[in-house]
Amino acid sequence: MGLAACSTAPQANAPRYQLSTDAAWSKLNTVAYKGKQDDIFFVQPELGWYVNGAGKIYKTTDGGQNWLEQLSKPGTFFRTVGFVDAMHGYAGNIGTDYFPGVTDTTPLYETRDGGVSWQVAKGLEGIQIKGLCAIDILHNQFINSGVLDKRTIIHAGGRVGGPATLLRSLDGGNSWKSIDMTPYTGMILDVKFFDAMTGFVFGASSSDTEKSHARIIMTRDGGASWKTVYESSRPYELTWKASFPTRDTGYVTIQSYNPDPATSQRYVAKTVDGGLSWKEIPLVNDLKVREFGVGFIDANTGWVGTIDGGYQTTDGGQSWKHVPMGRAVNKIRLLPTDKGFVGYAIGAEVFKIKQDNARLP
Repeated sequence: MGLAACSTAPQANAPRYQLSTDAAWSKLNTVAYKGKQDDIFFVQPELGWYVNGAGKIYKTTDGGQNWLEQLSKPGTFFRTVGFVDAMHGYAGNIGTDYFPGVTDTTPLYETRDGGVSWQVAKGLEGIQIKGLCAIDILHNQFINSGVLDKRTIIHAGGRVGGPATLLRSLDGGNSWKSIDMTPYTGMILDVKFFDAMTGFVFGASSSDTEKSHARIIMTRDGGASWKTVYESSRPYELTWKASFPTRDTGYVTIQSYNPDPATSQRYVAKTVDGGLSWKEIPLVNDLKVREFGVGFIDANTGWVGTIDGGYQTTDGGQSWKHVPMGRAVNKIRLLPTDKGFVGYAIGAEVFKIKQDNARLP
């Protein structure tokens, strides 16, 4: 069977959106949470889910105005969530021996009814993985024996603190294989694939944060081999989350735990050649700032979430301004609409931004 992948990711790097001067993030009415909540996912601008470390999964059908608790599973630390469509989704658990109080050893849960019920993901029999921090779902067009076909490719990786393992499914989650990633990275914090063969893992050079440098690795053969395409020069660093608004342009947050005041400059890594090379761009010079999530709606317009609010750029990271969008903003999801876009950011709270007149002609 001949397979030739073709990416459906956008190609142009020209600005596609114009952010209005009064565009702002507003807090949504969600259940109070003491710590950092880790992931939120929307299949449509109004339909989405968020998860947290208390083993909770919540769903909205009205763009975040109201939320329904769908699951409460004490002892489970839901770190990541992703949906194939409105009914079929996954939630990843960080696993034991990292956070106190986590007793659940199941890494991945699955729903086929929109979150009404959750079960251990099928196809994982015999696969050993400690925990998950990221889920990447790709709806991919490809040439199958001369005929244009579609498939859903899913990767799930983890975890912070190691060990590093990547789950891979080419059939929408019906079957999985696992890849031992410990020879290439000490942790997996995020995953992004453009097609079945080409993808990235965002991690760290060591599972020991004191010794770790932020690291990005790339595969062009579906995970059979990996090459380091970026590594920071400083210890106490790891990558955290990534955003590719186009096929060529991508951003990743670099998280620093270095206590030395001389290392207060914070950076974001950026690529303009599809991830082949990365350049550090300065975010802010502040020892108190710890980076988490990142989201860009086009190659120039986006946000970085931090421990205290976020930073916004409209010029591809040449300049940044601090904006209120919640505490410990771990994940930012941006969705195009007919005339603009809608965005959601999750941390201690859930925030939303919406602009209906943002699309450029």
